[in-house]
Amino acid sequence: MREREVERRLVTAVKKLGGLAPKFTSPGLDGVPDRLVLLPDGRLAFVEVKAPGQKMRPLQLLRKRQLESLGFRVYCIDRPEQIGGVLDEIQAP
Repeated sequence: MREREVERRLVTAVKKLGGLAPKFTSPGLDGVPDRLVLLPDGRLAFVEVKAPGQKMRPLQLLRKRQLESLGFRVYCIDRPEQIGGVLDEIQAP
């Protein structure tokens, strides 16, 4: 399975919950996560999507720590089976 398929499944699952999962790009700031996950009731998280078995690069890990230090949730998904659990966490208060 490719990264593109995992990402497609994430977007579909978010839409089923009434949310959006726009592609996130930040010119001039490399290493940002692939997607913003925006769910009802103001729930927000960043998600890096990888192909199965792939890990985040060092710069991506740095950005993850920076965003988390600001209070944001940041996830890395590399298998479709992870999507439900991550979305449950994002929805939790």
